[in-house]
Amino acid sequence: MVLLVNHRRSLGIVTSITLAATLAAACKGESTGQASAAPAAAEAASAPNGAQKASGGNATGDTTTGARKGSRGGGGGGGGGGGGRAASAITLASSDVAVVKRETIEAGIPITGDLHPIETIAVRARIEGDLTGVFVREGERVAAGQMLAQFESSEQETTQTSAEADVSSAQSDLATAQWNLDQSRDLFKAGAIAERDLKVAEQTVESAKARLAAAVSRLKSTSNVIRDTRVLAPAAGIIEKRLVQNGERVTRGQQLFSLVRNSVLELAAAVPAKQATAVVPGQVVHFIADTRNFDGTVARVSPTIDPTTRAITVYVTVPNRDGALKGGTFASGRVVQRTINGAMVVPTPALRQSSETGQAFVYRIANRAVDAAPIQLGVIDERAGKAEVLAGLNDGDRVIVGNVGILGRGMQVTVVGSEDQGASSGRRGRTGGRGAGSRGQQNPTK
Repeated sequence: MVLLVNHRRSLGIVTSITLAATLAAACKGESTGQASAAPAAAEAASAPNGAQKASGGNATGDTTTGARKGSRGGGGGGGGGGGGRAASAITLASSDVAVVKRETIEAGIPITGDLHPIETIAVRARIEGDLTGVFVREGERVAAGQMLAQFESSEQETTQTSAEADVSSAQSDLATAQWNLDQSRDLFKAGAIAERDLKVAEQTVESAKARLAAAVSRLKSTSNVIRDTRVLAPAAGIIEKRLVQNGERVTRGQQLFSLVRNSVLELAAAVPAKQATAVVPGQVVHFIADTRNFDGTVARVSPTIDPTTRAITVYVTVPNRDGALKGGTFASGRVVQRTINGAMVVPTPALRQSSETGQAFVYRIANRAVDAAPIQLGVIDERAGKAEVLAGLNDGDRVIVGNVGILGRGMQVTVVGSEDQGASSGRRGRTGGRGAGSRGQQNPTK
């Protein structure tokens, strides 16, 4: 009896444990089903076809079915979008594109330096004295021989008058001595006087000539002093500095003015020794200074190489008759070595260099797409902004100029204002029509 009671208790415990396990499994399954149905229901809400079919019947089952169908419909739409995806493209202005053509280009050696007047003259006082007049100021243009200043000259004029009188007296003495000599010669021939008297007359003439020469020399000296009281411009030019004022007393040798001759300017430029033999006098030099273009000529070339800089000095003269260029202006230019006619050229902003190999290349537009074209360069004229291409391009090729953004091979290009723009617009219109038709086929009914 006791055994039967224990058996029934054990059976009840096992049954309770089994029932609890079954309920736990059922609760877990229901939780899993609800968790799986939630994303399916959300996907079904985003899919029109699934949402239309998810009506009536079992809500969970219909929602899951609609979600699956909506997911397939979305996948189809995604596939259609992937098939219609276009390649990367860029739109350029007409100024960003240049055409390769044949032009004249010059090969030369670049030089830079400051332009200086061909000559700067320091006008100095030749005598000591007081200035009674200063007649020019800085910046005035003067002619050769024009009076710049005047010294007080009364003393010098008195000395000159005395010298002139001495010359007149010496001339008179010489004339008298010459007459006496002529008479003495006649008397000596007649035997009226001794030879000694004739010699005395001849010596008197020679002494008179010497006195006259000395008087003339003194007169020239005083004349020079009189001339030095008038300060004259030694050459035509412009007064750069005026260093004295009216009434000022100056010493002999003191600088009064600084005068520059700027009708011709000169530039001294350093050229590397390896290019020294390519520069000779007479070559033309093209310059840019103050945004102006002008030409000069190689006047002189230094015969030696500077041991410190390993360069030679080249002197270039530049005509400046109108005075438009000022001394001290910085100029950059090129000594023209040779001129190449009919060279294939591209603008220098179109040139690019590979960071890996250092190879020069340009971005060429071929069949409305970007193509990186390696090129071989010849002469580069920085002043004109163009470079000679020896190989890699053909006449009429179009290249991209300047920095227009990131470019890559195969990128589609549309140039505003060119035929490419119209063709690209037509292609976009046709592509848009096809895209609308495809969307209609995916969703024939709503």
